[in-house]
Amino acid sequence: MLVLIVVASLLSAAGVWFTASLTGGRASVPSSTALVLRLDADLGEVEGSGLFDRFVEGPPTVRALVAAIGRAKTDSRVKGLVLEPVGAAPFWARSQEIRDAILDFRKSGKKTIAFLEYGGEQEYFLATACEKVTLLPSSVLDLKGLATYEVFLRGAFDKIGVTPDFIHIGDYKTAINAYTQRTFTPAHREMAESLNHDTFDQLVQAIAVARKKTPETIRALFDEGPFIAEDALAAGLVDALVYRDEVEEKMGLGDEDTTDFADYVRALSPSFSFSSRPKIAVIYAVGTIASGEGPSGDVAGSDTLVEYINQAADDRSVKAIVLRVDSPGGSSIASDVIWRALMLAREEKPLIVSMGDLAASGGYYIAMPGHVIVAQPGTLTGSIGIYTGKFAIGGTLEKLGASMEAVSEGKMAQMDSPARPFTAAERAKIEEQVQAFYEQFVTKVAEARKSTPEKIDAVAQGRVWTGRQAKKIGLVDELGGLNRAIAIARERAKIAVGADVELVIYPPRASLFDALSHPLGQTEESSSLRSALALFAPADRRVMRQVLAPMRLLGRREPLALMPFVFTR
Repeated sequence: MLVLIVVASLLSAAGVWFTASLTGGRASVPSSTALVLRLDADLGEVEGSGLFDRFVEGPPTVRALVAAIGRAKTDSRVKGLVLEPVGAAPFWARSQEIRDAILDFRKSGKKTIAFLEYGGEQEYFLATACEKVTLLPSSVLDLKGLATYEVFLRGAFDKIGVTPDFIHIGDYKTAINAYTQRTFTPAHREMAESLNHDTFDQLVQAIAVARKKTPETIRALFDEGPFIAEDALAAGLVDALVYRDEVEEKMGLGDEDTTDFADYVRALSPSFSFSSRPKIAVIYAVGTIASGEGPSGDVAGSDTLVEYINQAADDRSVKAIVLRVDSPGGSSIASDVIWRALMLAREEKPLIVSMGDLAASGGYYIAMPGHVIVAQPGTLTGSIGIYTGKFAIGGTLEKLGASMEAVSEGKMAQMDSPARPFTAAERAKIEEQVQAFYEQFVTKVAEARKSTPEKIDAVAQGRVWTGRQAKKIGLVDELGGLNRAIAIARERAKIAVGADVELVIYPPRASLFDALSHPLGQTEESSSLRSALALFAPADRRVMRQVLAPMRLLGRREPLALMPFVFTR
């Protein structure tokens, strides 16, 4: 055992050295510099765990990016920030978190300038965090409003003979509508319009404050868009039309050296420390919630998360736990297993929940144990509801000239038959199961939020809310990002103001041994699925995985606590 420990240590040390040699070691920062942040949509919550992830510089995580902006605020070497937003993410909360960090950076009095090669709604939203916004002279400011798109597949299923047979609780539990409907139901449309309206209102309010205009003026300008560059300048939406090489000079940054933000993040990489600083555990629950091990791909495995939760709860040096949730939900069973571990952990130390882009359905279920729940205004949360079902392919087989027969013992043995829909008796049994879990879900939310089941049921029914709406109806406590959640954790743990705190991150960065054991990173996705997803832009792969999640989870026909697919542009 001792020999194995020594060998593992040497391998890890060799891995650190090799990584440093490949990346050129820690980057140096000039004594007077402007940071250049080229911000694309491919920002993750957690670092990759594959072998090559250790040696290749990927995009920083949201946490690392926000932390580095915070450090730059007080770094005397940094004189300003040039922001280049490129590409839009499918959701809004991460963009809000980064925008908040840039607004906080501006309090230092340092210059902030945004340069847009192209300005869609989300790119412009980020750009308006800066003091000045510039646009490429030949480009457009593509502001025209927000639209939400949802795909309905029932017509296609009918053509190929597939019968989607699902049971759900709540008029707003619309995740199954993509398979069972040809268009919006009244409740589905009401919810979609509400989410789109509130997100657009948040966008309008933010731009109005940044550009010193009234919300009414901004709404009117949206109706006039999109804008060619000259019209955007005339409308006061941008401050100058420039090419990229002119930004620093024309906007008054002088002759400052520029530093790529990725290099700045690497320069701030923490060194090894054996100090006895108080610790706060930050546990990431990212992706579709499922039973078993994970994180792997975009799956939050209950076994692995429970292990992390127990480690943090048992570690006496950890004074508080922050659970970072970015999940549309998934398995109701796995969600309940994680919930129980969190309920036990909160008895040992403060538990604060930070919601990312998504914390809905099962994602909200695992957020319930938090002493305080923090969400961004644009977070999609709630979706307190449940569904289950199957796809019956007997009609498809018939169209192909094939058939399926079965032999069985037991009245309900063929309940999960892929050839036919549920019988009346089978459906009654499933409805009983689904109703029981929904009532349990609502009761637990009522206890967690100090409310009543009746009041929670009124805002549940599977309905998705923005974080801003959720705060108004009492499903979350505060609006803010991960930093706000960590600050609350410090307060709850009674850590002295100004005291240095060490963040213990779960999942931890993979050791060299782990990386060699899983050279491409742990994943439960098939090679064919990975190949198909590779055709999509990085930000849109998250959306496609969310759409496909029910297909992966319906194997055991367990009740699913999964939010509907919502994609806003």
